[in-house]
Amino acid sequence: MDEEKKRLMQKRMEEYQAAAMQSAAEQQLLHEQMQILKKITTQILDARARERLANIKMVKPDMALQLEVYLVQLYQAGHLRSKVTEEQLIAILSKLSGGRKEFKIRRR
Repeated sequence: MDEEKKRLMQKRMEEYQAAAMQSAAEQQLLHEQMQILKKITTQILDARARERLANIKMVKPDMALQLEVYLVQLYQAGHLRSKVTEEQLIAILSKLSGGRKEFKIRRR
């Protein structure tokens, strides 16, 4: 019985170690991909656009990531001829957000 318990414990430990190694590898890959995104977006955005993207990251990190991925795809496809300005970034952002309606609140 003791031998079987040791074998089961050893098997579980190996499974946990394998899962931990896989998780670490996935995290490393994700970190590398994020570094590539950051490097490319730094190259293709002008200063004001980078500042706006940083503000978006603070408020809506998921939207900022979606925007970065879209910009990198445009860059890799060769659709960007020059650095993206803040105005162009706003236009892309409104396109990605699906044309949300703005509401005006009137107080009586």
